[in-house]
Amino acid sequence: MGDWIGAVPSYLVVAAVLIVPGLAVIVAGWGWRSPQRLLLAPAVSTTITAAAASVAPLIGLRWNLLPLALLTLVVVGVALVLRRVAGTDAAPAGRRIGLAVLLPLAAAAGVNAVMFARAFGSPENIAQRFDNIVHLNAIALGLREGSASPFQIGSTSDIGFYPNGWHALTTIGAELTGSGVPVAVNGANLAIVSILWPASTMALAGAFFAQRRTAFVVAAALSTGFGAFPALFFNWGVLYPNLVGYAMLPATLAVVVTALAERSAPALVRSALLIVLLAGGTFLGHPNAFISLLFFAAAVVVTAFAVRAATERTPRAVLHLGVVSGAFVVAIAGTVAVFRTGAEHSGWSPWQEFSQALGEGIFVAPRGFGPTFVVSALLLMGFVAVARRPRLLPVLTPFAVAIALFAISSGLRIDHPLRQIVTNPWYNDSNRLAALLPLVAIPVATLGALVVVDLVRTWGRRRRLPAWTGVAAAGVAVVAVFSVALGPNVRIALGQVHEAYAYTDNSLILSSDEEALLERLDDETPSDALIAGSPRTGTSLALAFADRRVTQRHVFGSPSEQQLFLNQHLRDIDTDPAVCRAVDDIGIDYVLDFGTQDVIDPAGAAAYSGIQDLAPNAHLVLVDSQGPNARLFRIEGC
Repeated sequence: MGDWIGAVPSYLVVAAVLIVPGLAVIVAGWGWRSPQRLLLAPAVSTTITAAAASVAPLIGLRWNLLPLALLTLVVVGVALVLRRVAGTDAAPAGRRIGLAVLLPLAAAAGVNAVMFARAFGSPENIAQRFDNIVHLNAIALGLREGSASPFQIGSTSDIGFYPNGWHALTTIGAELTGSGVPVAVNGANLAIVSILWPASTMALAGAFFAQRRTAFVVAAALSTGFGAFPALFFNWGVLYPNLVGYAMLPATLAVVVTALAERSAPALVRSALLIVLLAGGTFLGHPNAFISLLFFAAAVVVTAFAVRAATERTPRAVLHLGVVSGAFVVAIAGTVAVFRTGAEHSGWSPWQEFSQALGEGIFVAPRGFGPTFVVSALLLMGFVAVARRPRLLPVLTPFAVAIALFAISSGLRIDHPLRQIVTNPWYNDSNRLAALLPLVAIPVATLGALVVVDLVRTWGRRRRLPAWTGVAAAGVAVVAVFSVALGPNVRIALGQVHEAYAYTDNSLILSSDEEALLERLDDETPSDALIAGSPRTGTSLALAFADRRVTQRHVFGSPSEQQLFLNQHLRDIDTDPAVCRAVDDIGIDYVLDFGTQDVIDPAGAAAYSGIQDLAPNAHLVLVDSQGPNARLFRIEGC
């Protein structure tokens, strides 16, 4: 772990960005007294960071601490005004609850940071997965341009807009520390999984269970125990933007839950504004996360109103239920229609039979991630608790929705109408839907833990056991629930992450030789050099590793006709004068040739046949090489 010293500055900067702005807003708007509210700080900070990065270029500011501080002051000012009208939060009933929040959060942060640092292997490693090309280059381009707005991030792959929550956090970490892009990415990701994610899920547990100390402890521990999230997103994709959006989702849902208990109009308005703020931040994480939030919020709110209607049995309660249900139906139908994806992006196939998918969803064990006994037992206890006390249904229904979405995507045939209607906004991608399961399973498992704790306490009181037995039992319980971090569910997933981040001779993006050659570009090419190469082989990462301009920053995009011509004919530079004319028009200085190892589909190499496996000649001068396939050429004589 000693290698990770170099990533500490990036981690600490992003950690501070995740804590300070949101904490200032929460204290200004609600006061210090509610730990559950304070746990929202990282999600609020993420929203402010993404929004500030979006606004900064519009007012002529480079992306750094200044626009972040300015927007934070604005939001703090609004929060102070709302506090004067709506008042502060009441203190929770339990004693020493602050420690019961801080200590488990610190423990979960430490466990997650160590687990994922070990999985990444080294702070310089990158995920050898297709989408990582655009994410790494987006950070490098953001640093070069001084902007992490959605429009700047989108330009990396030649699209107009791309959600920037993850990129804004990572870019500011790199900007303030001067770390290389891979180190900045890994430092930011460790901060996200160790601070934003556990704090968010603890906030939801506190909202559901009246800030019980046990709920905070269990939720913190369970944040370390699932393979489907966050580990899956470091292997599948990789899906860093989804990582931020999903990590924010429980915090946003927590505000929805607490808003249901608000009784005064000013407090309800304040909660509504916080929901809007965090929902916007969830969207800037990724639209998939926003759609998921809408589904889960509908499940919580409609179920809560249904329970109220069943309990009160008044026309008014039934009317409220009808209005709320209708509003969510319209909102969900409209959102799903707006965010439908085309066939080229939503053709992911199902994995299994529907019944198998249901079983995997119920025990949060998709993709062969074996169930962890402690988690399974707590989930079963949670199911029993809801069956006995239907008023607890709002805890369970979001999980039921997540199971249904996952089972539809992974268990129905590819052309099933229900699959095409319901899960299309997630690209019909079972992985993205599998990752939703832990987000809403944790409250159910936490409920199961509360049931066990209450039963044990009642049993102990009846037998008048000495006080020390309660302390000992609590210690054993804490160790038991934190043991989920060693369970097969997360262990299998982290093993796959470790494989995804390893440099080998056959890595999908960069082999060890190719990475070594990229590291030398600083010394071998001028800072304004333009480098050509097949992005499908990783050559475009010259931008991320050495801050050198490249002709294509991602596999997708809109290359010019001249670039398409060179991709097929650069090898003919000695014999075809049109090649030199195209080189001069574009301004290419160097060519990186990493052979034909393709990041996603070997058949795709055919489109770059003229710029791969090159041989030195009068116009292509070999400058450097590493191993059999990694070579750098300088273009001369054009």
